[in-house]
Amino acid sequence: MKKLIEASTISKRDFSRIKKFLPSFDPTLPTKGRVIPVSQPDFRGNEKKYILECLASSWISSRGDFVRRFEEAFAKEVSQTKYALTTSSGTTALHLALASLGIGRGDEVILPTFTMIATANTVTYLGAKPVLVDASFPSWNMDVTKIKEKISSKTKAIIAVHIYGSPVEMEKVWLLAKKYNLWIVEDAAEAHGAEYRGKRVGGLGDVAAFSFYANKVITTGEGGMVTTNNSRIAKRIEILRNHAFDAQRHFWHKFLGYGYKMTSLQAAVGVAQTERFEEMVKKRRRNAELYTKHLSSVKGLILPKEQPGTKNIFWMYSVLVDKDFALACDELRFYLAKRGVETRSFFIPIHLQPIYFNQFVSQKFPAAEELSQKGMYLPQGSKLTVKEIEFICQQIKKASKK
Repeated sequence: MKKLIEASTISKRDFSRIKKFLPSFDPTLPTKGRVIPVSQPDFRGNEKKYILECLASSWISSRGDFVRRFEEAFAKEVSQTKYALTTSSGTTALHLALASLGIGRGDEVILPTFTMIATANTVTYLGAKPVLVDASFPSWNMDVTKIKEKISSKTKAIIAVHIYGSPVEMEKVWLLAKKYNLWIVEDAAEAHGAEYRGKRVGGLGDVAAFSFYANKVITTGEGGMVTTNNSRIAKRIEILRNHAFDAQRHFWHKFLGYGYKMTSLQAAVGVAQTERFEEMVKKRRRNAELYTKHLSSVKGLILPKEQPGTKNIFWMYSVLVDKDFALACDELRFYLAKRGVETRSFFIPIHLQPIYFNQFVSQKFPAAEELSQKGMYLPQGSKLTVKEIEFICQQIKKASKK
């Protein structure tokens, strides 16, 4: 443990250099009056009804019927894949996806530095090495033109992270994977229903991982899903998520497995959420259109754009606060918080994280650092109202004139 802590230490000189790329601590929201949260789960369907059905059945563990129903509905309505398998979180879904491909010690996995920490951590869990690629403009996704230079004889997979609901430009990823015999793993945690060239994310690679955390389009509080069109991968995940129990002999384990199952209670919520999935995506896209309409004339704001050939679900409405805006990004967040508007900063890139810093200290990722320094996202979700969006935009316009 001592060695791990020492290896994770950032020197005072290095921290001084990277501090400008790090956001401030989150601003405090008012304790009285109106507050618009950055995200709210939408439980206006059959969630309560199905939970009560689940309780009445007594099948509240992972063996309940709602797990099967959720998996089948998700595969059909969301990922449009042959297989969907529930897990306990988005992180465990990604961990299982990588494990099912045999990723292990000595292997390298290419992924973006601009992503949530779980993407890199799941690679590290397996003893493999994350290899980072910078972000790109205007998509903010991984710069696919820089993947090739990161491929080595140890590379086994590429993780395509669909940042903030915007699909990665997958054609170059497909070509590289085919040429170098690499697996493609999609991190679709934020991209339920997003599309690339008319095809849903979750089926664009060999295997994909989704999250059902409370701020996602579909939520079960916590939870995840692995999707694939490959029957062998699906079978491996089914075994791995349940401690690799032997099919014939209980409590007999021939290889390492994990306790990553979803409960039937969570799945009951997931079934109800999936029934309203298209409606909730439609509302997020409507919200994005309204934000863009009201903010497109504000000097110094760089707004998200839907990339050619893609359908962005705008999981969050993300903006960059450029130097021409009256306030810096952190200052705008504090300004909005005082007026009851919650926001979030962008991800801090993997290469700036204390636990990974020393691995990547000699490498440069300027685009990701710019995103981290300038980026924030505004309230979003299917419960957000037109009046709330108008209020938020009014406050931003006022701030732009300070």
